[in-house]
Amino acid sequence: MIKPYLKFLVPAIVVLGALIVLAVTLSSNLVYFHTPTELATEISSSSDRLRLGGQVVAGSVQESDGMVELTVTDGRESTRVVHVGVIPQLFNDGQGVIVEGTWDGTRFHSDSMLIRHDEQYRTEEDVVYDSENHELKES
Repeated sequence: MIKPYLKFLVPAIVVLGALIVLAVTLSSNLVYFHTPTELATEISSSSDRLRLGGQVVAGSVQESDGMVELTVTDGRESTRVVHVGVIPQLFNDGQGVIVEGTWDGTRFHSDSMLIRHDEQYRTEEDVVYDSENHELKES
């Protein structure tokens, strides 16, 4: 006769094994971003691909020759970013941004940019789409 604790032990081992496999798989797929403070204090330079997140400093954006230079801050430190690549259409000063690229110790060189924005999309005529009533309204 099977001991009562074996009826519990075998399913517990199977569930524990499944949880370990799930945790390892999920942790390898998570992508974190660093703040300007972390870059300044923890990472001297890196040829590895990193993500940098923060707010774009108002007035710091300069466009030239298919390249954009901007400053990203987290409220304590600021990092100068040189971005070569597609600039999202809704990109503006003062908004949240995540850039992906490499850090040389003084500047962050980016080739991918993600922006944070609200759910309000405006046309050139300043018409707003109301997502609750599914209609366009002038603002």
